[in-house]
Amino acid sequence: MHLAAILVAAGTGSRFGSDTPKQFLTLLGQPVIRHAARALIEAGADIQPVGDAASIAGALDGLPCLAVVPGGATRQDSVLAGLLALEPHAPEFVLVHDAARPLIPTGTVPALLAALEHAPGAIPAAPVADTLKRVAGGFIQETVPRDGLFRAQTPQAFRFDALLAAHRSGVTGATDDASLLEALGQAVAIVPGSESNIKLTYPDDLARLEAAMSATGPMVPRVGTGFDVHVLTDNRPMVLCGVTVPHDKGLAGHSDADVGIHALCDAIYGALAEGDIGRHFPPGGAAWKNQDSAHFLAHAAERIAARGGRLVNADVTLICERPKITPHAPAMRQRLAEILGVDVGAISVKATTTERLGFTGRGEGIAAQAAVMVLVPA
Repeated sequence: MHLAAILVAAGTGSRFGSDTPKQFLTLLGQPVIRHAARALIEAGADIQPVGDAASIAGALDGLPCLAVVPGGATRQDSVLAGLLALEPHAPEFVLVHDAARPLIPTGTVPALLAALEHAPGAIPAAPVADTLKRVAGGFIQETVPRDGLFRAQTPQAFRFDALLAAHRSGVTGATDDASLLEALGQAVAIVPGSESNIKLTYPDDLARLEAAMSATGPMVPRVGTGFDVHVLTDNRPMVLCGVTVPHDKGLAGHSDADVGIHALCDAIYGALAEGDIGRHFPPGGAAWKNQDSAHFLAHAAERIAARGGRLVNADVTLICERPKITPHAPAMRQRLAEILGVDVGAISVKATTTERLGFTGRGEGIAAQAAVMVLVPA
């Protein structure tokens, strides 16, 4: 392993004021942490997530990551946990990145790695432009000279052995990893930071990030529809829209035959003009035998993100006489929203019958249709 990245996601984000930790909030249709992870992957790093395993696994579903390790009581403890998990892989370099920073500007990681040729650590930082005031009790106490002051950002980069040794040195109270090396008298280089490398800290930052990440131009809406059918069969579980539904039969198919997700995938691929589910996952492929269809839907969501787009909403209609869908629809909506990384309010699941007409009316199979709207750059 040449380059690893510790994605720190154990914080609660108390300053943001949300019940949901800020790294798991939705930004342009995806969790904030997912944007951060994708940026690290694009930079060529193997990702070691640190934090709550269940939350991170859901947010990063389908992305190539190492197994999540639990976070510690402090950020310093969490980073050390990530380093210890990476130690058997012996990476040459390691990035430490805040999950609440979803946008890594182009050129930042190459600049950091180049700086590590001459120093054991390097960080992106932006010079302080505003006049600084020291305040107490609501009144200015003094003006602080800003000459030579910089705002530290992440990802911070280190030679792996140097950072692990610094964490094992006994130095405590570090607010970032660079300060550990500083305390030990080791050099930490500065590379140019960027105003677009925004850390999600307060609610207003969401709007700033959306503007920065949509700066490529106006977004245009695109609509897609999907339709799928599977025959009912014995001795298989009934999986619909990611939820196992109690029933005396299941659906026949090479994968788990989740007719709702298959229709939804086709709707997304159609909106992007990227074919259908069979193009991306050819029928009969050994890798897809009994595959959880959540894998297919996560791929469709990734295709939206790869185009710089976002899902506005999705509407799935299941067509069958039995089982009854309404009792399970809330769980189905929640599961689809989790896989797609969007708010549950953007997902609709409903059902209808054909008044006992046709193959669905005779109880021979279940059909599904889906419609989606996505926004993509013009």
